[in-house]
This record gives sequence, C-alpha cells and structure tokens, in this order.
Amino acid sequence: MPERFSSHRLRTGRYCEQNRIYLLTANTLGREPIFKDYRLGRLVVHQFRKAQEEGFAESLAWVVMPDHFHWLIQLQKGSLGQLMCEAKSLSTRSINNATGRTGSLWQQSFHDHALRKEEDLVKLARYVVANPLRAGLVEKLGDYPLWDAVWV
Repeated sequence: MPERFSSHRLRTGRYCEQNRIYLLTANTLGREPIFKDYRLGRLVVHQFRKAQEEGFAESLAWVVMPDHFHWLIQLQKGSLGQLMCEAKSLSTRSINNATGRTGSLWQQSFHDHALRKEEDLVKLARYVVANPLRAGLVEKLGDYPLWDAVWV
C-alpha cells in the first residue's frame, strides 16, 4: 500500500511506492551556489551512495548542480520524505563540518516526479545528467565532475 504524507509547501497527498522510480530535486537555501566547490558536492554524492548501500534507494542517475541536485532513484524501502530528510540532514552536517558554517543548507521542501510507464527512463536519465550542459557550466558532459548514471 502506498504511503501518504503531506507538506504545507507542496501538493497535499504525496504518495510513494516501493520499487517505483522517482526523480527527486532539492534546492539549497536561497539557491546559494554552495556546490560550485566540487569538493562539497562530493559530500552530497556520498549521501546518495550511502542511501544505496543501506538499501533505501537504487541510484539510477544524479547530478549535483551549484545550487540544487536531481536524483533519479528506485525507492527500495521507507518513504521519499525519510530518504530526502536523511540525505539532506547528513549532507548538511558534513558540509557544515567541512566549512565551519552553521545552520540549514537546504530548502525544507523537495520536488518529486514518479515515472509513468510511458516515460522513457534512459531519456529522463540523459535529461538529468545533461543539466550542466544546458546551464552552460561546461561544453561537454565529461568536463563536469558531479554526475553519474548506471548506464555509463
């Protein structure tokens, strides 16, 4: 049975299902470009990997942009809210420890999109990892250090 929870900031009635594929997006507080420092972006990537190692989600593709991330996952256990809370909380702690900063790093909310059967998974993954190209951060994808996809 899908889990239901709500947020005053997002649509009411968010559902999540085990083994379903989701595209998750989270923004830094005030869209601050913290991850222009790629070293700090790697700390977010570490949380993606930890979530997979602990069996919460299989990471299919991700990109950490200067002020947000996109994470294409297949949910394995728990809820999207639990997964995002854990990833955002632990990455905030590591980044604050690494930089000496304090306080929140992420906006409270996040966006999720459940992949529909008619959507092309590989096409969506390509869209995710091509974000740095579309944003003009690099001329070719291989030049951007903060992305990955299971198909590569």
